[in-house]
Amino acid sequence: MSVPNKHFINSPASLVLDSLHGLCALNPQIALDKQNKIVYTTSHDPNKVALICGGGSGHEPAHAGFVGTGMLTGAVCGNIFASPNPSQVKHAIDLLDNNKGTLIIVRNYTGDILNFGLAKEQHAAEKPENADRVKFLIVADDVAVGRTQGKIVGRRGLAGTVLVYKIAGALAHRGASLDKVHSVASWVSENVATVGVGLEHTHVPGTAPATSYLSASEIEIGMGIHNESGHSRVSPIPPLSDLIPQLIELLTSTTDSERSFVPFRANDSVVLLVNNLGGVSELELGAIVGEARNSLDSKGFKLQRILSGTFMTSLNMPGFSITLLRLPSDQEPNAPGQSLILSLLDEKPDVPGWRWSSGTTPATVISQTSSSVMKSTAQKTLVQLKASEPSTFVACIKKACHAVISAESEITRMDTIAGDGDCGLTLKAGAEAVLAKISDGSIEGNDVVRSILAIATVAQDTMGGTSGALYSILFSGLAQSLQSQLTQDGATVTSSVWINAIAFALNKLYSYTRARPPSRTLVDPLAAFVDRLTTGADFHAAVKAAGTAAEATKNIEAKAGRSAYVEGSRLREQQVPDPGAWGVKVILENLTA
Repeated sequence: MSVPNKHFINSPASLVLDSLHGLCALNPQIALDKQNKIVYTTSHDPNKVALICGGGSGHEPAHAGFVGTGMLTGAVCGNIFASPNPSQVKHAIDLLDNNKGTLIIVRNYTGDILNFGLAKEQHAAEKPENADRVKFLIVADDVAVGRTQGKIVGRRGLAGTVLVYKIAGALAHRGASLDKVHSVASWVSENVATVGVGLEHTHVPGTAPATSYLSASEIEIGMGIHNESGHSRVSPIPPLSDLIPQLIELLTSTTDSERSFVPFRANDSVVLLVNNLGGVSELELGAIVGEARNSLDSKGFKLQRILSGTFMTSLNMPGFSITLLRLPSDQEPNAPGQSLILSLLDEKPDVPGWRWSSGTTPATVISQTSSSVMKSTAQKTLVQLKASEPSTFVACIKKACHAVISAESEITRMDTIAGDGDCGLTLKAGAEAVLAKISDGSIEGNDVVRSILAIATVAQDTMGGTSGALYSILFSGLAQSLQSQLTQDGATVTSSVWINAIAFALNKLYSYTRARPPSRTLVDPLAAFVDRLTTGADFHAAVKAAGTAAEATKNIEAKAGRSAYVEGSRLREQQVPDPGAWGVKVILENLTA
């Protein structure tokens, strides 16, 4: 897939400060030291431990978005993917000096460790009385980097760091000592594991245009948040039901000598964090959460909390990471209590970057899932009508469905220009569902009305949206007219009955849409088809008229439908017909045995 190289910025050089100014406008409890790119709380209680973090920018909301009451006290921001320098960090330590002490939390990247560590040592050298009141914690939670690969540098710090921030910040806000905050944060750091997966690398503003790193059918497991290579590539892209169990196994395995960093056991209580690396839709993220929950349940883990959202990004990387925090058992020595960790995690911080969470154990899947069984007496009154040639009736429908499926890519291409890009997929989904109805016997030539109503239901339930509603109304009208014309069970539907029925159905459609030909919608070929049939033309001539009307939409200004929002000259220049009209053309041209 291609790498997006365009950005909304004033300039690459000003982007970090511009973003921090915006954050301060959003969050009135913080202030900005422009020279040192430090965001800090302006009213920190000097009798509470201060938490300082930071690193390269580009991971928002981490780190600056977590500064505020109940979480971080200050964040030191470097340029994109680059650590701040020691003088910036030292200024933050001095700025947030207090009576209780300071904990510095950094992710395991060499630049962050060296620059934040040097600032800590410089502060201690200049103020030896404070040497014991500034502690340092490094978080390394990436399981994709094995022991051999990591050698002496160890694992990278990823989204698990955010859980350390949250728990340590809440404990500091309660007034705990520096030693206590450091001890609990260290335990969390040692029991958290993260793995990321991406569809593509991300582009850094101000750098040369990037080229695709992964093929269109490839994903990379274990990608870092600075475009670092991952653990492995997988092609073709697996469904989530296959991918997520692989990721959970990487996180929880105790037999992999390279990656068994956290001593997970099958009945452990855990916290799940699903993190958007920047470019994943909320729709996809919800599916990821569901599959992760299923995978953990199947392995016997006791899921105590689920958090999901954008916590630590890689700019707009199309990818996500999964983090698991192992919670301690009641008998575990030298561990903070499970109830303490969960209560600290549940406290709501007053910061813009923290996402909503329920603060409760997830409900069981069964208790949140219901199915509706609708009982209807309407079908008892339906007239059972026969097609003149029952097998041909079904064969024509099958042929039209297969034609729609084959045309999906072309209709989708049209709709990416003329609409929202989903028309081909919507029609394909409807066609596949109709074929399934044929296979299960719901559509057959000896019961035309029920067959047509089955197609109307598919349009309503499977296609959805505007197209689904229009097709459902059309087929419902068709069924109504057939029943009104033939009231005797066993009657055969003749060609004249079909013509009257399709004319009735079009008028029924007109009562719910303002589109009239020429409108650059599916109404154009449908109306042309009906007009020719009702004026005495044969079926093939009517189909030809429909095809001509669909072709003509290339040069028609849209008056309704998806294309009404697209600039008209662009559509005419590219000679793009209306995708919905093209779909009708494909269906009608293939309604022959």
